[in-house]
Amino acid sequence: MVLVAVFGVALLVAALLSGLAARTVLSTSFLFLVGGALVSDGFLGLIHITPDSDMVSVTADLALFAVLLTDGMHVSLPALRANWRNPARALGMGMPLAFVFMALATHFLVGLDWTTSFLVGAVLAPTDPVFASAIVGRAEVPAKLRQLLNVESGINDGLALPVVLVLIAAAGPAAAGPETSLATIGLELLLGLAFGVLLPLLVSRLLGFRLLGAEPKLQPLLPLATGIILYAACHLTHANPYLAAFSAGAALAHVSPEAKTSFEPLGEALAELAKFAALLVFGALLTPRLFGDLSWGGYAAVLLAIFLIRPASLLLSLLGTRISRKERLVAAWFGPKGFASVVYGLLVLQSGIPQAEEAFTLIAVCIALSIIAHSSTDVPIARAFDVDELAGIPDRDDPGSRTLQPLGGTGAP
Repeated sequence: MVLVAVFGVALLVAALLSGLAARTVLSTSFLFLVGGALVSDGFLGLIHITPDSDMVSVTADLALFAVLLTDGMHVSLPALRANWRNPARALGMGMPLAFVFMALATHFLVGLDWTTSFLVGAVLAPTDPVFASAIVGRAEVPAKLRQLLNVESGINDGLALPVVLVLIAAAGPAAAGPETSLATIGLELLLGLAFGVLLPLLVSRLLGFRLLGAEPKLQPLLPLATGIILYAACHLTHANPYLAAFSAGAALAHVSPEAKTSFEPLGEALAELAKFAALLVFGALLTPRLFGDLSWGGYAAVLLAIFLIRPASLLLSLLGTRISRKERLVAAWFGPKGFASVVYGLLVLQSGIPQAEEAFTLIAVCIALSIIAHSSTDVPIARAFDVDELAGIPDRDDPGSRTLQPLGGTGAP
């Protein structure tokens, strides 16, 4: 009950300061992260949470599922078909480059063996739009940029999971098992995609029957019920829940725009609650001992991951594209590590591989510093797009933007 009280207080403080946070570098995500750390064993000792606690994995799993479901609803399938090349480059080239570069940094700076180093690279490869919400959620930010970051972060969680499972199996005999075979992992991904597409289609067909239909005040519950059933089905069948959530959100928005519109306020609120709860619990793991256990080489690897590896990887993947220089730089910076990395890091810790604790310490510190860095810079950068458009400032790399662009315009050819 202490944890519930702490969450309520943190939620009240965050709500009271949310107006200020929307205009400044103050971040509500940061408040929950710090709040969790303050009440943990490392400081006040009001709550006692360990990395092997079920509460940690369950809250992170639920938060990631809820966020991906709502993010998927913001994906326009017609727009994606017309502009699929940039997300494909980010996923097909940028993500593997970040994976390899992080593995190299981990091996040479931290001293982990090659298999565990590549495992750390796979865990930290996914990005999370939760901690850059002002970028993917503001109309003044170019649609092409929002779509790139949203699609990349929605799909790369599912792409990283099979690599993480295979590397855990390869890192030590204690972690090996039949559930990590390539065929099984592929089946889980296909099941997740199938469930995510077919369940919304089934609900849409049911609404076509004359006797069925939801009254207006209950209509938001249809997508919610779909999400709950999907979450349970994925965990009962071991289907990939993250790929299922994102594809279900996109499918729901496509087959039932009215349901998506009615669900948006409720869905966004539920996703925020799940995110804040997960941040509070994860913050409780961030004790002084955790930060003290990481070597100087580990801190160097973390700083490289945030400030060099992700930006360089995405910039290389976007070479030759028509996206403007400013948008490329913003996309390169916003590669925050989030709930997918938390979930996968806990899988590493609980796997029993020889260097599991060292790997988890590096992963946890990287996630924490990434959340602070990215969630405190999204609002100022989003507002910079607004200022440029209102001032009619053309992008030097975009000869087509010589005239004043309306709010929400892409600013790119």
